[in-house]
Amino acid sequence: MSDPYAVIGNPIGHTKSPLIHGMFAEATGQDMVYTAIEGRVGQFAEDAAAFRATGGRGMNVTAPFKLDAFAWATERSARASLAGAVNALKFEGERVLAENFDGVGLTRDVVDNLGFALRGKRVLILGAGGATRGALLPFLEQAPAELVIANRTVEKAQALAHELQAHGALRGCGYADLQGQRFDLVFNATSASLRGELPPVPATVFAPQGLAYELAYGKGLTPFLRLAQQAGVQRLADGVGMLVEQAAEAFDWWRGVRPDTAAVITQLTVPLR
Repeated sequence: MSDPYAVIGNPIGHTKSPLIHGMFAEATGQDMVYTAIEGRVGQFAEDAAAFRATGGRGMNVTAPFKLDAFAWATERSARASLAGAVNALKFEGERVLAENFDGVGLTRDVVDNLGFALRGKRVLILGAGGATRGALLPFLEQAPAELVIANRTVEKAQALAHELQAHGALRGCGYADLQGQRFDLVFNATSASLRGELPPVPATVFAPQGLAYELAYGKGLTPFLRLAQQAGVQRLADGVGMLVEQAAEAFDWWRGVRPDTAAVITQLTVPLR
């Protein structure tokens, strides 16, 4: 019998995870089956436990259950603990092990796939939600000159920066505070693009020789990326590489083999236009 794995979220119809892990399994010769589960809001533990009871070996976790998974796990990695959120679970006997590969996947996509070093650069992240929490520690490990979190609720950005300030040069601010500042890499980790909206970021934050990165994927030229393009930014990217790279990290964690990601990223890439 093939080893069962799954992704759980709500809604889940848009997920590419079964396709990605199916391609990984075929390429690496792993005997596994991967499905999508639409979890019930407020009943994550019951739904995850039901999958585990059928022989499930591990799960990816997406919105809105990353905090529920954090609470349900019996053991959390240092990365997951610092992020305060979980995007992958592994079941070993009575143990429910928790990890967060979002930031690792994002960093690998930017540094390895796109060839943009974070070391010594000025980096801006828009939004102070779960995606940002997961990215901060992996980003800080790359030793940027400065890492800034901008958020509508300034206090939330400042509290997050204070929480991780021991790990590197990090500060939180509001969007109005970005006037007159310029950054080498700008990441949109807000949910604005999912609604076709633009976060209130001034166009002057973009360095033309830098990178504008939209964490949402498959949306084409989002309002954020269009703003960056109009500001003269030469490199634009969306989150498809992050999606595939974090999936590869989870696959390696589960199966002990890291699949090649290039072909999967190519297949899933939507032109930015």
